Amino acid sequence: MMTTTTIAVTGAGIGGLTAAAALHRRGIDVHVYERGERLREQGVGMHLGPNGTRLLHRLGLAAELERAAVRPTALEVRACHDGSLVTRQDMGAGWERAFGAPYLTVHRGDLHRMLASLLPASRVHTGRELVAFEEGRKGVTLRFADGTSTRASALIGADGVHSVVRRALAGEEKPVYSGNSALRGLVDTADVPGLDPSLMYMFAGPAARVLLYPVSGGRQFTYVVVAPAPEGHAESWTGAAGPADLDAALTGWAPQVREVVSAAREVRRWALYDRAPLERWSTARTTLLGDAAHPMLPHHGQGANQAVEDGVALAVCLAEAGPGADGIAAALRRYEAVRRPHTARVQLGSRGGRAPGKGVRDQAADVAWILAHDVEQSLYATETAA
Repeated sequence: MMTTTTIAVTGAGIGGLTAAAALHRRGIDVHVYERGERLREQGVGMHLGPNGTRLLHRLGLAAELERAAVRPTALEVRACHDGSLVTRQDMGAGWERAFGAPYLTVHRGDLHRMLASLLPASRVHTGRELVAFEEGRKGVTLRFADGTSTRASALIGADGVHSVVRRALAGEEKPVYSGNSALRGLVDTADVPGLDPSLMYMFAGPAARVLLYPVSGGRQFTYVVVAPAPEGHAESWTGAAGPADLDAALTGWAPQVREVVSAAREVRRWALYDRAPLERWSTARTTLLGDAAHPMLPHHGQGANQAVEDGVALAVCLAEAGPGADGIAAALRRYEAVRRPHTARVQLGSRGGRAPGKGVRDQAADVAWILAHDVEQSLYATETAA
């Protein structure tokens, strides 16, 4: 167990806060540096697979998730033109028994707030945008846009798809455009009476699809409309769009979908890019996690889950590291060895998950190995196999 090591995490998103909370829980001195002037998480809803929820439960968030999240009883696939039922995949208690933890849907801001509550306020520093860093014999020096600097024993780049840390490790890269963008937002459950807030829905059209799932304890639905779009939109979760864009994309769709169009107020566009898997994440004192390490398309609903797995795995590796610089370097090697092959498989599988010909049961089978994964167990299984 390290006793004098300080870990710096850049980025206070889901992955960065998970890593910091898991490190803090293990008694490691950790500080988070966030470019924003205050802690907030943009976005709408998200999926928490059992692979993510089992780790969040171990961090002490089971009760809060029970209050704020929804455990969908099933996913229903419906026809785009009239809303008739095509097929149904039961979830709920059956999936919890199968995978050892529940499948949840949750507002991203709710999860962000929960994770932030696990850290003392003194450990999170806002208004600190990382612009450069240098590794040295005694640690890493971080330099921020406001002219300040700090030192740490190791640096964790959790600074998203436009990561400063990734760019330093991997150089400039061209994002890979999927050919699709997503229109996303929230509607109140009361405004969409044709939808059951205990269910997830997919409306499948010839070229587009609409995913709807409950969040905020069932008081709201997140909608995601994925459709082909020419390249040119910024690589951002929160690009500009509006209700007119949503209306145009879903003209003539099922009555339940048109209810969503009528209820939508704020609409955002997410141009769907990813990157090729990296061959290396780490140096002796620096590594990556979450979107900074493996930005992926949303078709498996695993972006945040993989970031949660990264954060917990990294905390385990650092907590069990030997002393000094050699111990840190070995911990980062162990972390990368167990995480990089797994996330590359998920990342590349997410590209295939957009295939329009797959049925819901085929898609569920595709992700079963992901949902059953326990990253803490995998750390020790990897060592045993080696």
